[in-house]
Amino acid sequence: MKKSYLVAAGLLFSISTQAQFGDLIKVVKDKTGVDLSQPKAQTPNTSTNTGTTTSSTTNSNVNLGSLTSSQISSGLKEALNIGVKESVQKLGVTDGFLKNEAVKILMPEKLRKIDTTLRSLGMGSLADQGVKLLNRAAEDAVTEATPIFANAITSITITDAKNILLGSNNAATNYLQTKTQSQLFTAFQPKVQASLGKVGADTVWKNIISKYNTLTGQAVTTDLNEYVTTETINGVFKMVAEKETGIRNNSALRTTSLLEKVFGAVKK
Repeated sequence: MKKSYLVAAGLLFSISTQAQFGDLIKVVKDKTGVDLSQPKAQTPNTSTNTGTTTSSTTNSNVNLGSLTSSQISSGLKEALNIGVKESVQKLGVTDGFLKNEAVKILMPEKLRKIDTTLRSLGMGSLADQGVKLLNRAAEDAVTEATPIFANAITSITITDAKNILLGSNNAATNYLQTKTQSQLFTAFQPKVQASLGKVGADTVWKNIISKYNTLTGQAVTTDLNEYVTTETINGVFKMVAEKETGIRNNSALRTTSLLEKVFGAVKK
């Protein structure tokens, strides 16, 4: 019996409390317009959404899709071959080196004092002729560079093609230069040697150095073949890098379906 009284008392207290709480909700609603009986809408997690958006935006710049490493490698090599071919065409003409400030071959560093001395003695024209013939030799020799560069491009194995594709504007050119510089030098040096003789640069430079040594009592020598070979190769690489940058950033320069497929997958 006692237990029944306690249950009944609990029920009465609960009903009374709920009634008072309901009255309280009604008073608050009447005074403030806020209905406490309605659940509060949850605020979206903006930080999570922002993070997702940022990630999506970043990833949208790269869409390699189903491209294989082999396709990417072939695309990079094709871009390099086109770059070499066009570069050689531009450089292998009269003033191709001499009038292009980006690749113009200057007086060798160790012979700059000869240039200064000759000009101070009124023989500036001889110094100018020496520089001019170095560039003429490069312009003549570079016409035979295409097959040498093409062979180097074919022989390299681009094991990290994807990273090169996603790299800097001249990443493929830098890779080629790192992998083939010595190979290119060995193959190209005889061409430069022949061109130095063909344009008369070797004879003129013997005269220049002889005059300088006579005037100063010194015995200066230099290997023009090594110098011009290195500068000619570097000039080609500069032009190839320029072409690679163009292909990466200008869809109009992607003249084949492979170039468009590979480089079009990376939006700049």
